[in-house]
Formats: sequence, structure tokens, C-alpha cells
Amino acid sequence: MATQHSRSIARLMIAPATILLLGWMLVPLTMTLYFSFKKYLPLRGGDLGWVGFDNYIRFISSSSFWPAVGTTLIIVGGVLAITVLLGIALALLLDQPLWGQGAVRILVIAPFFVMPTVSGLVWKNMFMDPVNGFFAHLWRAFGAEPIQWLSHASLPSLITILSWQWLPFATLILLTAIQSLDTEQLEAAEMDGAKPVRRFWHIILPHLARAITVVVLIQTIFLLSIFAEIFVTTAGAFGTKTLTYLIFQRVLESQNVGLGSAGGVYAIILANIVAIFLMRIVGKNLDK
Repeated sequence: MATQHSRSIARLMIAPATILLLGWMLVPLTMTLYFSFKKYLPLRGGDLGWVGFDNYIRFISSSSFWPAVGTTLIIVGGVLAITVLLGIALALLLDQPLWGQGAVRILVIAPFFVMPTVSGLVWKNMFMDPVNGFFAHLWRAFGAEPIQWLSHASLPSLITILSWQWLPFATLILLTAIQSLDTEQLEAAEMDGAKPVRRFWHIILPHLARAITVVVLIQTIFLLSIFAEIFVTTAGAFGTKTLTYLIFQRVLESQNVGLGSAGGVYAIILANIVAIFLMRIVGKNLDK
């Protein structure tokens, strides 16, 4: 058993890392809160004094705020639905004995390691370009007029790009969960005459519940702050302006740090609401 002395030594050893992490989180948060109550225009007068909650009122009363929140939630929901459903299907497929199984798994996981900016540019120029893109040539081959994906179908296009990025992550987590399943349960169910659909619904899917909640939680945290893919594809146009992109416009394009900081606080509140909701779901699954 650990003694009081060993516990004190352990706390002392982890103290530097703990202080560093707290500083890394608290300093930016404190600065964001500080500037959110000030009118700070770096290129137009600098610090113009305290304005109280004026920045918060202006940001939430902006005509772009609620559409940006709605767009953010639509993107998060769409990507989660696609990655979870296709992730389960791919995980089941990769769990089967296949020729070249190792190479197939590497190819499936590879997109997760592509930088977001590179991913967005590849999809924009190689696949969705209305003149020279792959989809444009495919449409012409069938005698159809190419679609301008990033302007006429901007949200579905963005959801597709993000799903392609995050599908490998979901597949990897779900495949690991499937491989941890006791095969004796499946064999017993098969001997009792259970069809594949019933075995999946009553054995495999309940076993995947924890893995699915972990996938949903982690992906949601990152998807709420997506920026690079939007910046290099639509630049926030055609109804793809998320809350993160709106904050970027207020801070960098409008040079209004105070207003952007207030938006940052709203983004933190939204992220915490979603995280608390998802943590309750995770907690319920872990208690089962």
C-alpha cells in the first residue's frame, strides 16, 4: 500500500505538469473573459475601455448568430450519423477474414492522418471542382450537367468531407470493441438458431454501446470547433458559416477582439452544454 510519504512524492512529481496544463487552459480563458467586457479594436484605436455586457448582447443579437449555431449543430449531427453507421458497417467488414486484411485496414484508417487543410483542398479541387473534378467527369460520362457542389450543395459537401476525415477514427474504435467481444456468445446464439440480424441486434450492438458513446463524445468536441475545412472550401459562404467561423470573422476580419471574445464565451457555453449532455449518456452506458 502507498504510504503518505509516497503520495506526497507523487503529488510533487506531477505538480509541474498539472500547473502547466492549468496555465495552458486558464490563461487563454481568462484573457477571453477579460477582452469580452472591453471594446478592443487593435487597428482602430486599440483599447477603448469597458463596455460591460454590450459585446455579448451585440453578438447574440446579430443576424448571423443563430444561423451559425444551427449550421454547427447540423454539421455535427450529420457527421456523427454518417460516421457511426458506416463505422459499424466497416468495423464488421474488417473483422471478417479478408485477403490482405492488414493493408485494407491501413487504407481505411489513412484519411484520419491527413491534415484538415489538405483534406479540404483535395476534395475541393480533385473531386468537387465543377469543371475538372472527378464528380464533374463522372456526371458528364452519364450525360448529366455537373453540380457545383460547394455552392449548390454546400452543407452536404462539407458533411461529406468531414465524414471522410472522421470515419477512420470511428471505424478503429468500433473495430477494437468488436474484437473484444466474446465469440462464445455469438457461437451459442448461432447454435440456438439466431439469424445474423438478431445476433447483431441483441449481442453485437449492445456490446458496441460504450464504444459508440466514446466516438460520439470525442468527435463532437472536435466538430464543434471545425474551421480549416470551411476556410479552404467555402470561406463561410453558401450557408456554411459555423459559430467558430463567425468568431473568426469578428476577430480577424472586423478587427473587433472584444466582440470575438464574447463569441468565444458563447462557443465555450455551447460546447459545455453538449459535453454535459453527452457525458450523461456515457455515464448511463458505463453503469450498465
